[in-house]
Amino acid sequence: MPTTLTLPKWYDLHTHFRQGANVNRYIADHIAMGCAGALAMPNTRPPVSRVLGESSPTAASIESYRAELLTEGADVFDELIIPLYLTGDTTAEMVAEGASSGLLRAAKYYPPHGTTNAEHGMPMDQWIGGDVFRAMEEHGVVLCIHGEQHGLVGADYFDAQQNAESVFYRERLPALLEAHPDLRVVCEHITTVVAVDFVSQASERVAATITPQHLLYTVGDLIQGLKYHLYCLPLVKFEKDRQALQSAVTKLGQSKFFAGTDSAPHTSKVSDCGCAAGCYTGGCAPQLYAMAFEQAGVDFETEQGKAAFERFLSRNGPAFYGFEVSNDSFTLRKEPSEVESFQSDEGVVVPLPVGMDLPLTWSLADSE
Repeated sequence: MPTTLTLPKWYDLHTHFRQGANVNRYIADHIAMGCAGALAMPNTRPPVSRVLGESSPTAASIESYRAELLTEGADVFDELIIPLYLTGDTTAEMVAEGASSGLLRAAKYYPPHGTTNAEHGMPMDQWIGGDVFRAMEEHGVVLCIHGEQHGLVGADYFDAQQNAESVFYRERLPALLEAHPDLRVVCEHITTVVAVDFVSQASERVAATITPQHLLYTVGDLIQGLKYHLYCLPLVKFEKDRQALQSAVTKLGQSKFFAGTDSAPHTSKVSDCGCAAGCYTGGCAPQLYAMAFEQAGVDFETEQGKAAFERFLSRNGPAFYGFEVSNDSFTLRKEPSEVESFQSDEGVVVPLPVGMDLPLTWSLADSE
């Protein structure tokens, strides 16, 4: 009999559902892989930069985008969190009003031009010590951070000794927490030893999400043969970084690291202006996470191995965001399975395992 893992349904606490005719497919893929809920990123066009009201050509609202996602199938989720995109128009009054309404539970920091649709972001220094972050502290709104220093080029941006993420966690985040000690922070899709160490040593108000691709791959996998389906931001890093990530998520009893796939359904990754950042892992993320845990040496035949995986996938995220672990379950089975590319209205979406020729060694069984 193959090994089976029956776990509480999990929450993907960093994903992209985008907009338009294909949203229902992306949500359906999350439901099919045992998700009880999601945190849906606000870097849409236009950005989700207001809390209440109808969308306009320049600004969507959490209220309107949430209604769109619920209509497209997200109404079956137990939890649906949409962060507010922090822009120059964000005010402390907006934070207070949004928190009071119950719609604003998190806000997202993007470094300017740091990733897809991040041109509305502002440098971190303009937020530190300001009224918006103070209002978030006061009202318990979580700050979700794309933790890379903006404006770096060449070796300052990516080098064996430092990169945009390590600079951010050595310089900017300590200053932020010194100025706002009560702010609850999720360091999203971390990739480096530096970020792992920072989160591990910070207070319980600081946690982090980690993606399947950063647990499975290094920069060597990206550049050998130019496997652009692995291109994401922050970039995959070096073996020492991957080992640090694997150690962090598999440590028995750890409470700070949890699942956030950063799944992004790009239909055309290569364009005249470069390569779209993001890997699509809808429908296959739990399998990839299980493979990463095994790669790190976890034995799922042991209770300790199962407990470590359940804590990362199903328990730590809800605990940090303040909602209950799902009462429903889903099952993974240790047997080969397949994931396929599919046609959307905008083009073909190629899931990461297909683009990387990665055979899945786990399958999804029917949810219970």
